[in-house]
Amino acid sequence: MKKTALIVGASGISGNNLAQELLNQNWTTYGITRNSEVNLKGLKNIKADLLDPKSLETALTDVEPTHVFFTAWMRKDTEAENIKVNAALVRNLLEVLAPKKSVKHVALVTGLKHYLGPFEAYAKDGFLPKTPVRTEHPRLAVDNFYYAQEDELFAAAKRYGFTWSVHRAHTMIGLAVGNHMNMGTTLAVYASICKETGKPFTWPGSEAQWKGISDVTDARLLAKQFVWAATTPEAANQAFNTANGDVFRWEWLWKEIAAYFKVDYKGYEPGTPNLETQMQDDADLWNQIAEKHDLAETDLNRLASPWHTDLDLGRPIEVMTDMSKSRKLGFTAYQDTRDSFFDLFETLKKENIIPA
Repeated sequence: MKKTALIVGASGISGNNLAQELLNQNWTTYGITRNSEVNLKGLKNIKADLLDPKSLETALTDVEPTHVFFTAWMRKDTEAENIKVNAALVRNLLEVLAPKKSVKHVALVTGLKHYLGPFEAYAKDGFLPKTPVRTEHPRLAVDNFYYAQEDELFAAAKRYGFTWSVHRAHTMIGLAVGNHMNMGTTLAVYASICKETGKPFTWPGSEAQWKGISDVTDARLLAKQFVWAATTPEAANQAFNTANGDVFRWEWLWKEIAAYFKVDYKGYEPGTPNLETQMQDDADLWNQIAEKHDLAETDLNRLASPWHTDLDLGRPIEVMTDMSKSRKLGFTAYQDTRDSFFDLFETLKKENIIPA
């Protein structure tokens, strides 16, 4: 069967890396974005508003995907709005594609907010799971746009007859500019500012995260799991956790990142301001750094998302994921976490996003 992929959000961390993986495997690959032009050789760019079914119908007139990958979401001010908008993204696209009868599999990436709660109640008392988190853990008794997206996916699969997979990734590490959840680039920018100013690379989070065990998800590994689940019959209609396969403690990795950037560091100290506070006045400074080093992006807000990094680094418990489910079914890909960060840093230098 000829495989034709449609990636929703091809400009983001997970979508861009998935596009590269699919193109490397010779899939016909379309990337749909609202405004961006994704510069990947072989990728067929489509621009459409997923909240406008007519826009989608027009944009997808000649596209008959066999596989759909949802890697995009929209952030709103409240979880109620997040649910309304992000459920509509899934519902609208699948309804527009339904008459074509071409879709065989649909994949959705969510994350550990499935277990930890939405932004409004993230990792708060009453929403703290036993860790490692496992896919069989029940949903929390709270509204969550991830649940709404899953429900739209499940209903459409039953209605239109395709298989599905859900991929619950931990903190995503990979290249993307303008992304709302971008810890790797955020820390690279923060470390670059520290190097430029002589300030120490200061841990902004909790003692539990500093000392506890954690893991992350390399976007390249997520891409491999996407393709594996979409092409492995035994993986059909399953939700999977997605993480690199190793674990670490931030008290180790923070020092490693500081050493990479050749800056001094400070570890956990009670009362240290969070990263959003530490970086709140750095927009003009980054602009000066960008001009000094002739960098490609002068807008700090398009590179760094300290608010989201604070959510992860400030959690009151250690958090790691159980990967047994996909391992048992044959997904054995592994990625060293230190390499995930360092590979990203090297790419950011190569792309002239941070100073070399």
